[in-house]
Amino acid sequence: MIGFLVAGLIIGALARLFKPGRQNLGLLATLGLGLVGSLIGGTIAWLIGTGSIWELNVLGFVLAVVASVLLVGTAEAVTGGDRHKRLTSG
Repeated sequence: MIGFLVAGLIIGALARLFKPGRQNLGLLATLGLGLVGSLIGGTIAWLIGTGSIWELNVLGFVLAVVASVLLVGTAEAVTGGDRHKRLTSG
C-alpha cells in the first residue's frame, strides 16, 4: 500500500514535470492524479497482456505517466489553470 502511494506520487510529479506550464496543484492533488493515472496505465498494460495491474512494469509505468499528464491537463482545464495570467496578458 505504501509502495502504491509512493509510486502514485512519483508518477504525479513526473506528469507535472512533463506537462508544460505551471500547474496550481497541491501535493494531495498530485498524489491523487498520480494514483488514478497509475490505475489507468496499469489497467491498459494488463489488458495488453504485460502483467498484473499491481506489479511494476515499464509499459505500465509509461502509460501511467501519460495518463497522469492527461489528467493534469484535464484538472487544469476544469479548475481554470492560469486564468489570471490569460486575463492580464491579452
